[in-house]
Amino acid sequence: MINDGWVPVGRPDDVPMLEGRSVRLGERRIAVFRLPDGWAALDHACPHSGGPLADGMVSATCVTCPLHGWRFDLRTGAREGGDERIETHEVQERDGFLWLRVAADGGLAEAA
Repeated sequence: MINDGWVPVGRPDDVPMLEGRSVRLGERRIAVFRLPDGWAALDHACPHSGGPLADGMVSATCVTCPLHGWRFDLRTGAREGGDERIETHEVQERDGFLWLRVAADGGLAEAA
C-alpha cells in the first residue's frame, strides 16, 4: 500500500481495451475496466443477483451485467433505468502498474 490508500492491483496490459478484470482487496472484489479515455473501477457484483460485472460487455462508458442485462455507468455507478447504484473507485495507471483507491465517500469518487 502507498500513500493515501492507493494499492497496486496489476499491470495495464492485463486488461484489454473495453474489458474488465476483477481484483480482490481483502474481502472486497472490484472490477477494473479499460476505456478508450482511461480507466474505471466499481464493485464487482451486480446488486440484482451478484452477477460478475468484470465479465460484462462494455460499450462507451457502461457495463452490462452478463446475468440479467442491467447496465451501469462506469463513471457514476448509476444503473440505467433504475435507482440502483454501485460504488465506484479511483483507478490510475502509474509507473507501469494500475493503482486503485477504494472510495471512502460512499462511492462517489470519479475514476482518474
